[in-house]
Formats: sequence, C-alpha cells, structure tokens
Amino acid sequence: MSILRPFSDNGLRTTAPEPELLRRLARTKAVLFDWDGVFNDGFKDADGGSPFSEVGSMGVNLLRFALWLRNGSLPKAAVITGQHNPYAQRFAQRERLHGVYMGFTNKPEAFDAFLAKHGLQADEVAFFFDDVLDLPVASRCGLRLMIGSPVTAWLVEQAIARGEVDIVTANSGGNNGLREATDAVIALLANGADVIDHRVRYSEIYQRYLSERQSVVLEVVRNSR
Repeated sequence: MSILRPFSDNGLRTTAPEPELLRRLARTKAVLFDWDGVFNDGFKDADGGSPFSEVGSMGVNLLRFALWLRNGSLPKAAVITGQHNPYAQRFAQRERLHGVYMGFTNKPEAFDAFLAKHGLQADEVAFFFDDVLDLPVASRCGLRLMIGSPVTAWLVEQAIARGEVDIVTANSGGNNGLREATDAVIALLANGADVIDHRVRYSEIYQRYLSERQSVVLEVVRNSR
C-alpha cells in the first residue's frame, strides 16, 4: 500500500514514485519555507504583515522533531519572504528557527546565504512554497512541496512541467495546506507514530529535542535594496 494513500485519496498529488521521494527525503537536513500563501491565504495588512495558523505551526514543529529523531540532530530551518513581515519574524523567533530572510524578491540570494551559513547543499533542503517567485529556489532543492490552490491550478501544471515540484497539496495555505504537506513528509519518514507518542507524553526524548530547539539563536536578515 502507498505510504501517501491517505493523502492522495484526499487530493494530494505527487510527480514521482514513492521510492524517488524517499531517496530525496533521505538527504534532507534542512527545511525552508516561503511565507505568504504557505502559512496563510496570502492577504496582507496595511503594513505588509500576514499571520500564521497554529495548525501549520504545529506541523512545522512535528516535522522538525521527526527529522531530529531520524538524523540525531536538529534540521536547519528558515523562512524566506519578499516582505519585511513582523509576523514571520515573530513566528521564527517563537519557534526558534535558524533564520528569517525578509525583503528578498530575488529569493535565490537568500537561499544562497542560507546554504552558506549552514554548510548545506541545495539538494539537502526540503522547500515548502506556493507561487512563481519561489520556482528558482524550488528548481534547486532536493524535495519540493507546493501548496496547491484552485486559483493556481495552471501554475501548478507549469511547475510540474518544468520539473520543479515533487508534491502538491490539495489544500491551500489559507486552508492549512502547510499542515497537509508537513504531515505527508512525516508519513514518508515512517516515524510518525513515535513522533506523536513522544509529543503526547512529553517524553524525555521530546524534551531533549525541545531543549536543543530552544537553544537556537534566530538570525534575522533584512534586504534593504
């Protein structure tokens, strides 16, 4: 039975067979997120800010824990956004991400800085994204998860044709598509039962992970150009 059957039955799409997805995931040492349209529906307030869902936030934390259990070390984690977004910075600080890169409309600049900062190869990064400005980064990453939406159906097909996406969610960012994506990756990691068990019991193992996560010092990078 397909690992992703519970997701595909509800509309999630993959562009590669599961053995290839597992091969890509095996190299993953970092998770990278676009912000608008991924953590939310993409609407902004007058100051350019946009919020996040606690459902997505939990998904990000569980995914980092799942990778920590598999790799024995905390995966590097960051957000790249084209706006100077106080909500993104607040989330990254609260969740102890390694970086938030703001004001980067040319996102490969931020991506290259993230890779250099942490000594990563591009194919060691799983990237969660939703729109056209993200494609130059997606084309380089090892595992590419696109947050789908009925209004971007044409763009999704273009991204698939260009070979720049591996998984497309059924749900949009405003409908917690990020959580769908993070849960799908945990399913592929095949340690989801342990992830849930340790988190529910707030076990010593989970507390060790949390202590390591909480020791991360966020790097805030603002592009002033």
